[in-house]
Amino acid sequence: MDALLVPLLASGLFLGCAPQTPLDSVLYTPAYELDAALRAPATAYTPQPGDIFLSTTRPFVAIAGHRLAFTGPPHHSGILFGLPDGRVALLESGPFNGLKVGIVDLNYALHEHERRGEKMWIRQRRTPLTPEQSAELTHWAMAQEGKPFAWGRLLLQITPFRCRGPVRTEWMGTCNGERSSYFCSELVMETCVHVGLLDARETRPSATYPRDLFFDRSVNPYVNGHLHLAEGWYPPARWTSAPGAAVQPTAP
Repeated sequence: MDALLVPLLASGLFLGCAPQTPLDSVLYTPAYELDAALRAPATAYTPQPGDIFLSTTRPFVAIAGHRLAFTGPPHHSGILFGLPDGRVALLESGPFNGLKVGIVDLNYALHEHERRGEKMWIRQRRTPLTPEQSAELTHWAMAQEGKPFAWGRLLLQITPFRCRGPVRTEWMGTCNGERSSYFCSELVMETCVHVGLLDARETRPSATYPRDLFFDRSVNPYVNGHLHLAEGWYPPARWTSAPGAAVQPTAP
C-alpha cells in the first residue's frame, strides 16, 4: 500500500544492497497507537523471521490514495525472513515506492525509512517460527522477488468494484496462494497463510490493509471479525535507531 497511486516512482533497493554500518536498534513498549510518543522502556531489537514490519509514507499521492480507499496510516507493510546466508531481510511489495516485489536488507530498510522521516513499527512473533516454517518462508520469499506490484488490483480499492465491502468480503478477496503480482499487505497475508501462521479459510489478503495489520481491527466487518493477529504477534512496537544508547535486552 505504500506505493498507492505512485506508479512512476521506482527503486533499485533490493537484495544485493550493501548493509549500512550497524546502529543500535530499539523497540519501545508495544501499543496500538500511531502517535509520536516513544513509550519507555526501550529494548534492543533482535529481528526474527515472521515479524511484521509497518511504516508510514511521505508522498502526498500515496497518502491521498489511502484516504480514497477509506483507510489511513500506516501505509506500508512487509514481513521478515531469513536469507540463506543467515541475514534477516524484509520481503515487501513496492519497497520505497518501487514497482516490484523486493527483498531488502533489513538494516538498510530500517535506517533508510528513518532517514526519510517515516515512522516504523514491528509486530514481533509471540512464538518463533519452527525451523520448517522458517525454511518454507525463505523458499517462498525468494520465489516472489521481482514480481510486479499489483497496480490493477490496488487501484480497484478506490472504486465500487473492490473486494472490500460491508458484505462482499465474505466471499471476495480470498487467498490465492502464489500470485503473479501483489500489493504490500496482500503479500504479507498470503505469506502468513502459506507458512501456516494464519487460517486460509478466514484470511482475506486482497481486502486487508496495513492499518488493519496495525490495529488488529478494521472498518470492514468481515476483516474485523476474522483478523486474529494478536494470537501470534505482539502489538506494534515503535522502532528507532539509538546510536550509543544503553537499552535493556529483549526478553526471550
